[in-house]
Amino acid sequence: MRFPAPLPLALLAAAALAACRAAPAPAGRPAHYPAVGVVPRGDADFNALVPAGARIERLAGGFAWAEGPVWRRGGGYLLFSDIPKNAVYRWSDREGLTVFLRPAGYTAPDPPGGQLGSNGLKLDRQDRLVYADHGDRAIVRLDEGNYTRTVLAARYQGKRLNSPNDLAIRSNGDIYFTDPPYGLKGLDHDPAKELDFSGVYRLTPSGELTLLTRDLAFPNGIAFSPDEKTLYVSSSDPAHAVWMAYPVRPDGTLAPGRVLFDATSLVGDARPGLPDGLAVDARGDIFGGGPGGVLVITPAGRHLGTIATKQATANVAFGGDGSDLYLTSDTLLLRVRTATKGNGW
Repeated sequence: MRFPAPLPLALLAAAALAACRAAPAPAGRPAHYPAVGVVPRGDADFNALVPAGARIERLAGGFAWAEGPVWRRGGGYLLFSDIPKNAVYRWSDREGLTVFLRPAGYTAPDPPGGQLGSNGLKLDRQDRLVYADHGDRAIVRLDEGNYTRTVLAARYQGKRLNSPNDLAIRSNGDIYFTDPPYGLKGLDHDPAKELDFSGVYRLTPSGELTLLTRDLAFPNGIAFSPDEKTLYVSSSDPAHAVWMAYPVRPDGTLAPGRVLFDATSLVGDARPGLPDGLAVDARGDIFGGGPGGVLVITPAGRHLGTIATKQATANVAFGGDGSDLYLTSDTLLLRVRTATKGNGW
C-alpha cells in the first residue's frame, strides 16, 4: 500500500537550525578524542579486520539512547538518532555535534511512551534520508529542502505497524525493514498494538508492502550481504538472541532462514546488550551490536571476536573513508578504526 502525501512537520525547519555545537576541530582526523578502551588481541582473523590496540574513541556523549547511524559521503558527516530525545544529530570531525532534525518522530501531544523519535536511518540512491519513525510507527522519507516528510508505509492490511525499527535499502530501491513492538509502552501487550506479530517487510518504490517473515518475536537490525543474495536480521529476544540469514529470491521475497550465529549463551549482566543494528563490510563480514559490544561474524557464521564496549551498543555504521566504524553505544557516540572497509566503498 502507498502513502504518497507529504506531511508538514511544524517546528522542523526552526529546530534544524538550533545547534548544540561542540568546539570546532581542525580539518582531518583529530587525535584528542579520549579512549574508552582498546581492542584486545584476538586471533589472526579478527585482528586482520580490527587491529589489536585500535582505540575505541569517545566522540560525543550525553544521549538518552543513541541509535541508527548512517554516514553521508557527500557531506562528510554522520547522522544518528536519539530516540527518547526525539532528535537526529549530525556529527563530523570538523564541526562536532549539531542538531539535524527535531522532532524526528512523534509530533502529537500526549506521547504514549518514551520511544518518541526516529530509529534506523538510511540514505537512498538520491541521497534522501529514509528512516524508521519509531514514534509515529511508520517508514518515512525526509525532504530536506523544506523539512517535510513523505510517509512511505504506516499500515499493513489496514492495521498500524508496531514501531519500525531498522531498514536496509536494496540497489533497486526496495526498502526492507523490521517492525518489533519496542515503540509501544506495553510491547506485545500494549492496547495500541494492532498486529498480532512482529514482521520483516519489503516496500517497493511503487508503494507495495509485503510481509516477508513473521518468525521472530523481536526482529531488529537488518542488512544485505554485498551481493544482495542474503538478508541478515538480528533478533533481540534474550531467549533467542540470534543473527538470521535469509536467502533472497529473484523476486525479492525471502526463502526460509537459518541461524547464522546464536549468541543466547552470551546474554547476561556481564555482557550488556542484545543482537541489534549491524553493518556489513566489503568482503561480507557482519559487525553487529550484541552482548558486550560489537560482535564480528563471518558470512559462514563464525564469531571472530568482539569490540568490547562493555555497554549496550545499539547500532554501527562504516564512514569516513570506509574504514571508520561508528558505534551508537547507549549514551555515547564511539569510533574504531578498522582494517577493512564497509560494503560499497
